[in-house]
Amino acid sequence: MAGNELGLFLRARREAVHPSDVGLPIGSRRRTPGLRRSELATLAGVSVEYVTRLEQGRDRRPSAAVLATLADTLRLTPRERVHLHRLSKGAEGGFTCGVGAAPARAVRPTVRALLAHLEPAAALLLNRVSDVLAYTPAYERLARPIGLLDDSPRSGAVPNLARFVFTDERARRAWPDWGQVADDQVAALKQGPFLADRYVAALADELTVTAGAAFAGRVASVPGLPAASGVTRLAHPEAGELRLAFETLELPADDDLRLVVQLPADAPTAAALDRLRVGRSPLRAVPG
Repeated sequence: MAGNELGLFLRARREAVHPSDVGLPIGSRRRTPGLRRSELATLAGVSVEYVTRLEQGRDRRPSAAVLATLADTLRLTPRERVHLHRLSKGAEGGFTCGVGAAPARAVRPTVRALLAHLEPAAALLLNRVSDVLAYTPAYERLARPIGLLDDSPRSGAVPNLARFVFTDERARRAWPDWGQVADDQVAALKQGPFLADRYVAALADELTVTAGAAFAGRVASVPGLPAASGVTRLAHPEAGELRLAFETLELPADDDLRLVVQLPADAPTAAALDRLRVGRSPLRAVPG
């Protein structure tokens, strides 16, 4: 595990836990977001010095029992617990799970058939370096006008979402909340072995040069695990501003792909998407 991803993740989760959620008084003099290190240590039954070593990267191999206690105390979701254990395993010498294989470029016929059945929803398939391997016609109607699906010699004519977000000025116009979109792209790259994966590392090196601090600063501060669901805004050249509710589904490990499905988050967005797809059955907004 290159860098201090375990410590970064633990600190981010500690700061996300509200004291009242674990029965602690808030107090008027509290300046630290979330829990203090001393509070986490007391609740988890470990020393403050040990929590400090973990967060500073001076101890990267906590036992399974300590990881379980920290996960309980920090109220981690099942997905976050898996990520925590992966980060700990990634710090061990010789950990190579998923590191050697090249990113998936092939999509199984049944997965393509599944994608086709998702139309009229906007959906796309991404590999672990964020190459866009396949998508529905509805997604193409969203992505092509903003420039994401333009051919690029650097990417071998395979569009890359992370590269577009960080290196194409059109991305900042396309996403009003560009900062959050950029955070999620970095988090997606960091949810596996990250720099121990030579393919992810090569992309990270490229973006560090081409995007500079906009990318490198996020690598140093954004923990892994992008949002699996939520709402994002898209400024579409033809349909106007859209609010899209997204869900991310991980395919089996052998596929090494994730499926992202986007649906209208409100009635105006549903109507705008319908105007882009004249003559077809209307979409319905996701209930709030």
